[in-house]
Amino acid sequence: MSSTFNKKEPPRIRTTSFADPMGRETRPPQVGGMRVTRDKDTGHRIMTVMGTLGPLPDRQQEITYTDLKVIGSGSFGVVYQAKILETNEPIAIKKVLQDKRFKNRELQIMRRLDHCNIIRLQYFFYSAGDKQKDEVYLNLVLDYIPDTVYRVIRHHYKAKQIMPMLFIKLYMYQLFRALGYIHANGVCHRDIKPQNLLLNPETGVLKLCDFGSAKVLVRGEPNVSYICSRYYRAPELIFGATDYTVNIDIWSAGCVFAELLLGQPIFPGDSGVDQLVEIIKILGTPTKEQIRQMNPNYTEFKFPQIKAHAWNKVFRPRTPPEAIDLVSRLLEYTPTMRITTLDSCAHSFFDELRQPGANMPNGRDFPPLFNFSQQELSICPSLESKLVPPHYHESLSSGSSGPPPQGHASNDVHTTVVMTTPDPTSELMGPNATGQ
Repeated sequence: MSSTFNKKEPPRIRTTSFADPMGRETRPPQVGGMRVTRDKDTGHRIMTVMGTLGPLPDRQQEITYTDLKVIGSGSFGVVYQAKILETNEPIAIKKVLQDKRFKNRELQIMRRLDHCNIIRLQYFFYSAGDKQKDEVYLNLVLDYIPDTVYRVIRHHYKAKQIMPMLFIKLYMYQLFRALGYIHANGVCHRDIKPQNLLLNPETGVLKLCDFGSAKVLVRGEPNVSYICSRYYRAPELIFGATDYTVNIDIWSAGCVFAELLLGQPIFPGDSGVDQLVEIIKILGTPTKEQIRQMNPNYTEFKFPQIKAHAWNKVFRPRTPPEAIDLVSRLLEYTPTMRITTLDSCAHSFFDELRQPGANMPNGRDFPPLFNFSQQELSICPSLESKLVPPHYHESLSSGSSGPPPQGHASNDVHTTVVMTTPDPTSELMGPNATGQ
């Protein structure tokens, strides 16, 4: 293969900060004074700080929390678990070094998002460094969620168990809803992987987290191609494309789906070139036109000719044909040929979730699945009758207790922002890069 693919991969840039797009001077963040006291009975530290509520517009509120402990760390920063003193509500605090010259892209994006399948930004505040007082840290106060899809996959794999198909349907459906929402808002996540899918196993609620690599994509503006954790990286990124679209998230979702079915990553490459080899082993050698659609600079390159592997032979014998069909439509070489998020939600693989009376194995109701907003449905109005089953409409009109139409009010769980700890696919860099 070409030396372009064989060269050593650079560290993957974390693009959580960016210069003001209008070229205006960016005001330095205001560092609030933190008061630290001790609980008289337990001796635990109690922190009080003036924070800003997550949703716009800016509104100040005093936050008091305690029981602070580290639950994750990496080059991106540190994540703590704590609890709000007044309510005992568990929270997670993601603390990252903030370059005073730049705005934080992760913060700007998270303040715009409000969806039942996306982790909620409750507050944020700035604090000084412990050792260097001139350093400024951004603290994101988030809902705490106890588990991740990654851990659930690992649990089943180590126990040599097959994950129940109902749970795979629940998790993937909610992932598609989260992606549909952020894509409708112009946001590309750029790091979809099991570690970034938070999960409450008891309720079945899934929430997408870690927007440290996310970006609002603008047509005509270049983006860095070395983005997304390797096992889940779309082929156009491996080919070095800089004009990619939100369809890179669709590919990553397909990789997550396949991993749920297999119990292990479908494309476990050790490098950029090896990643492409793993993809070609299953999808076959891309055609000249497919390569042109991914990156026209590679159309004259000669790839070894390998036939596509039959999808039904990739998965276990009893894998539902509907699941195999959906995976095959997600993992397409040509980005524009990949199935959309709403079409994925409407796919027959998820019909079981739409059945009247269907519920969790523990007897609980499903988490909110059909509370689509008009913004979500406006993307493809013809799918509304498929996406919102008749019994859901009937439950709303009869006044029965159904979830509200949108946002976080529908969730009665506060469950972990476990940010990802280093793993073979993470390749994370610091949070204040100015890359694209």
